[in-house]
Amino acid sequence: MMIDFEKPNELIARMEQKIFCPERPDCKGKLYTGIDLGTANIVVTVLDENKQPVAGALQEARVVKDGLVVDFIGAINIVRKLVQQVEEKLSRSLEEAAVAIPPGTRAEDTRAIVNVVQAVGLEVTNVVDEPTAAATVLGIKDGAVVDIGGGTTGISILRDGQVIYVADEPTGGTHFSLVLAGAYNIGFEEAERLKRDPDKYDQVFPLVIPVIEKVADIINTHIAGKDAGPIFLVGGTACLEGIEKVISRYTGLPTVKPYNPLLVTPLGIAMHCA
Repeated sequence: MMIDFEKPNELIARMEQKIFCPERPDCKGKLYTGIDLGTANIVVTVLDENKQPVAGALQEARVVKDGLVVDFIGAINIVRKLVQQVEEKLSRSLEEAAVAIPPGTRAEDTRAIVNVVQAVGLEVTNVVDEPTAAATVLGIKDGAVVDIGGGTTGISILRDGQVIYVADEPTGGTHFSLVLAGAYNIGFEEAERLKRDPDKYDQVFPLVIPVIEKVADIINTHIAGKDAGPIFLVGGTACLEGIEKVISRYTGLPTVKPYNPLLVTPLGIAMHCA
């Protein structure tokens, strides 16, 4: 299956460059900010008035679990730090931001995420579900956007550009790391490093295939009878090489992913900053 991700990939690559190889931009118009409080990473993205990346910041974190803020003060401190980093790059203050939640998040958990962002002095202009934010970046009109994050797998089915179904299940990158920790009798943090080490890929991938198949089973459960079409993978866990092949084989559906799936949802959140 050939999917044209040329323009989205260029956008994602520019965002990546703004995060990891920053340069001081000259932007004086309106800014669109997105804040993604994920289970494994917190990401701040900023777009200019033309919805092009101008700055960003990222930090690994363990202050959110499955869409629930479990360390409120820790989350505030990290978001404040990242916002300050971005403001220094831009030489101007941020005033508002959009945030995202996994599909099906309870109202009280949504309020907690909003409260974290408000606590650092930003007005929250919009709350969007994560797969829908990702679909905005990829320009998808039909298909199933599957956001495999640190703690959950979120599914959003689109038809003619409209979201017709959303769901979220607690399986993600954390479960990959738990399997590795058990297999090698090591701590969770060491398992996380092992999972992300490209030199260890050959020994990691066979061990996590059962978890990938569990993700695929979750997808199958939620797309059954819905004529979902192709599957589009995003989220940090989707960065794992070959994950799309296992899911495609298990579901029987074409499965693809863009460049650096980790940054797709954070970009889409900024695009939804009203």
